[in-house]
Amino acid sequence: MTNTLSTPEFLQKFPTEETVRTFFEARRWAGNPVCGHCESVNVTECKDHRPMAYRCRDCRKHFSVRTGTILAESRLPLKTWLLAICMLTSARKGIPSKQMARELRVTKKTAWLLAKRIRETWLKDQDDHMDGPVQIGETYAGGLERNKHADKKLRAGRGTVGKSAVVGGGSSTGGMRAVVVENTKASTLSRFIRQHAKPRATIVTDTHGGHIGLSDDSCNQVRINHLASEYVRTTARTSGIESFRSLLKRGYIRIYHYMSAKHLNRGVKGFLFRHNSAQVGPMDFINMTIARMDAKRLTYKELTNA
Repeated sequence: MTNTLSTPEFLQKFPTEETVRTFFEARRWAGNPVCGHCESVNVTECKDHRPMAYRCRDCRKHFSVRTGTILAESRLPLKTWLLAICMLTSARKGIPSKQMARELRVTKKTAWLLAKRIRETWLKDQDDHMDGPVQIGETYAGGLERNKHADKKLRAGRGTVGKSAVVGGGSSTGGMRAVVVENTKASTLSRFIRQHAKPRATIVTDTHGGHIGLSDDSCNQVRINHLASEYVRTTARTSGIESFRSLLKRGYIRIYHYMSAKHLNRGVKGFLFRHNSAQVGPMDFINMTIARMDAKRLTYKELTNA
């Protein structure tokens, strides 16, 4: 990101809960409240904002800027939500829930759920396909077998055993895409390419064995041989996907230390959204997050039972 919004600047810009509420309303409704239940604009403002800020004349239900978003039924002040978004914005490699809990003065469980709900708004994939040349690469997330407790070891070999595979792709014009996959076989990588790259796009990879045979009638492949100190061939290179892979690995190892397999996809999407928004200023990033908040509320039960 081009710059950051410091805590003193945040407190100066949003001194009270009321200023934060009006900020959320301006970003979500642009000055015209819309019912979060029936989407009617025939609404009235409640006196003293009790039981909620607005009431719909059509469905006769009360609602606020939280209704119909991930903020729904949360007891945390809107100021805490906005500060949490700001913290996730400024930390490109992420921020652990323990640190969020200390700075927001909430429990670790609350901070963990708060961060998960905010990242939930980032999960929406970009619908457009990447144009070539598209860089393709993969990495693995998870601990080494030799470092695990005896009852956690799979005893099925070494290397990538027990780890989750993440495949990614990116282009200079279309940003980056990344998903958690079951393996890194050529068939899996080909499926990822078909889903995220335009037909007949040029695919750039290294010489990993799983990359053999990716070229067919739908795409052309350029393989960069890093072992021979080759890193660029005309305009073909893999530096973009390697940059994202490095960001993901450093955040995983140094910040979070561990991500369970069932939450790994959310973690990857969080890194992906920040990576693709690296040149966006902090306020624009916050506005992008708020614009994505119209979604089903993510509950703690859904997260833990996923």
